[in-house]
Amino acid sequence: MAFLFIIALLGGPALLSWPLGRGMAWVMEPPATPGRWRARFEALLLTCGGRAITVGQDWKQYALSLLLFNAVMFAVVYLVLVLQPLLPLNPDAKGSIEPSLIFHTTASFVTNTNLQHYAGEVTMSYFSQLFGLMWLQFMSAATGIAALSALARGVAGRTVLGNFYADLLRATLLILLPLSVIVAALLVLGGLVMTLQGAAMAKTLEGAVQTIARGPVAAFTAIKQLGTNGGGFFGPNATHPFENASFFTNVVESVCIVLIPMASVWMFGRIIGRLRHAAVIFAVMGVLLVVMVGLANTFESASTAALKGLPVAPSANLEGKELRFGLPAGPTWGALTTATSNGSVNAMHDSFNPLTGLVALAGMWLNVAFGGVGVGLINLFLYIIVAVFIGGMMVGRTPEYLGRKVETREMKFALLAILIHPLLILSGTALFSATAWGAATVGNPGFHGFTEILYEFTSAAANNGSGFAGLTNNTVPWNLATGLVMLLGRYIPIVFPLAIAGALAAKPAAPETAGTLRTDTPLFGFVILGSVLLVGALLFMPVAVLGPIAEHLSMIHP
Repeated sequence: MAFLFIIALLGGPALLSWPLGRGMAWVMEPPATPGRWRARFEALLLTCGGRAITVGQDWKQYALSLLLFNAVMFAVVYLVLVLQPLLPLNPDAKGSIEPSLIFHTTASFVTNTNLQHYAGEVTMSYFSQLFGLMWLQFMSAATGIAALSALARGVAGRTVLGNFYADLLRATLLILLPLSVIVAALLVLGGLVMTLQGAAMAKTLEGAVQTIARGPVAAFTAIKQLGTNGGGFFGPNATHPFENASFFTNVVESVCIVLIPMASVWMFGRIIGRLRHAAVIFAVMGVLLVVMVGLANTFESASTAALKGLPVAPSANLEGKELRFGLPAGPTWGALTTATSNGSVNAMHDSFNPLTGLVALAGMWLNVAFGGVGVGLINLFLYIIVAVFIGGMMVGRTPEYLGRKVETREMKFALLAILIHPLLILSGTALFSATAWGAATVGNPGFHGFTEILYEFTSAAANNGSGFAGLTNNTVPWNLATGLVMLLGRYIPIVFPLAIAGALAAKPAAPETAGTLRTDTPLFGFVILGSVLLVGALLFMPVAVLGPIAEHLSMIHP
């Protein structure tokens, strides 16, 4: 049964991604002769956005518009959180928020990370949740889809990458909003809470009064999963019964985590006109995801070390799991949520066996197994450039990607974008491990405490947002450091690939010859996979040994 459950969670969204990817390509690439309904929608876009959305943009203009709009989003939501006590839809009278936490939360949601150093039901009003954080969940996901669409146009040889504002509107209104309405309806049917009333007051059998937090949870959860946002309406995230009520809602939310990231690959293939190349990319990502899910379930099938030597029946590690979802649900979700930079949790990652925790870390270190909405494929694009360069050097000719030469400038951009990820993780981990900023906040000593710090910076740099728990991380140093890491880890790996796409588009297409490295073959897929694994191992193996691997060895050889 566990095997069939895993197959359904991976195979279901894989099948759905094909028609969705076709629809996303139709949305992001308007047909030359649109039908009546599409023409009306384009007219509506023009009304909403004005003439600014009709201006074609090169990669510099597109990247500048993206950064500018995201800066405006940051400022608006920062102001919303500052003014929370004065704004409406605050039936439970939520008060002011500490300034560094406001910065961290705003940076977290604007970057599609949703790393939370607060409990939503305790800290945020309904207005802040809906018109601040949930709005950012739509906009940050739409930003990722728009950036991938622009990248695809550049790779296809167009020097004009589209218009960021038009792409943002299309992705929001025709992809994310309709899907969110459908998923929210399914979640309400499955038992999730959806109300604007304040907290419910219940009287227990002992006569005590209990305050039960509630709110517009189903709407928030739908875009949280579809947009690989992952932010929880409640502190416990998807372990909370109001946010993930049953086995049915757990399956729906699990499918949503990977659905749009998978569909983004097919959208990319259709925009560049090379579906076989997209199939190779999908296969590479799929292999990585299947291996992670398989390893997570294998490692978590061992009993927790806390029970070693005790007179209890042997079983899989049940610590920190919601058993109403079934035994494989926790490690499967843990692999999915870290491979796709979703970051939501339905089990406590801090309670995973050490090697299961390593799988979650590896998903964020590689950050290419479908990854976040749009940006996961953008991250893999960097490794594709590296793979093309390696392949070209091996056969002794100038590397080419889809008919355009990959030269020194493109390689510099690709390597800088790849290396910023480990730089942010390793430098932050080293600083906080060596100072009281981090060492005084860990909940566990030794190897596990080091892993807690490592996981926090990994989650921030990968724009994932999941937490290893065990940290007292709502402090000024943690809020400022991880906030800056999230901002740098989001925008540098978007801007550099757009620059590469712009540079490739400006070059003349070279005809394919017998010596051209084909990008639609299994061989090229192995080259990409090898590049990802080799770079990942070289950069992160030392900290893996210092953290989860050392903890695992200390448990089996105390």
